[in-house]
Amino acid sequence: MSTLTQANSTDVTTTQGDNQNSHTSEIKTTFTIEEIQQLLPHRYPFLLVDKIIDYVPGKLAVGVKNVTFNEPQFQGHFPGRSLMPGVLIVEAMAQVGGIVMTQMSDSPGGLFVFAGIDKVRFRRQVVPGDQLVMTVELLWVKQRRFGKMQGRAEVDGQLAAEGELMFSLVS
Repeated sequence: MSTLTQANSTDVTTTQGDNQNSHTSEIKTTFTIEEIQQLLPHRYPFLLVDKIIDYVPGKLAVGVKNVTFNEPQFQGHFPGRSLMPGVLIVEAMAQVGGIVMTQMSDSPGGLFVFAGIDKVRFRRQVVPGDQLVMTVELLWVKQRRFGKMQGRAEVDGQLAAEGELMFSLVS
């Protein structure tokens, strides 16, 4: 997977009226669905992040998933009582983590995949109509090929799921 190089750019502003030059570095802190699709290989029905609402390069990302009744998993999970499967909540957190991994400046390119999942706990049900807000924070990276992150998924400020996610780079 290649990284989106134009996501973070530097703008230079010159004010001639005061003969002052000010250099402002603008770091992109949000990503639209179109920009997410440039970074992640996932597509419908498996792209589980609608937008990134906060991004700190090399540290964390906060993503949003708007859970709607017309998603395919709700036909069978469960008829008459729709619940977002826990594995999809974890996958959504991993996709937010994928944004952090692909945007690291020294990332060698390729595809980051799950290498492990630890200490995952589900605290609240996620149902259609909920907005899942996922915060994924980078804990460490080794040899630019392995990473570990802490993920939290919340609905209305209540913890829905949390856990540690490990990633590995495959060429």
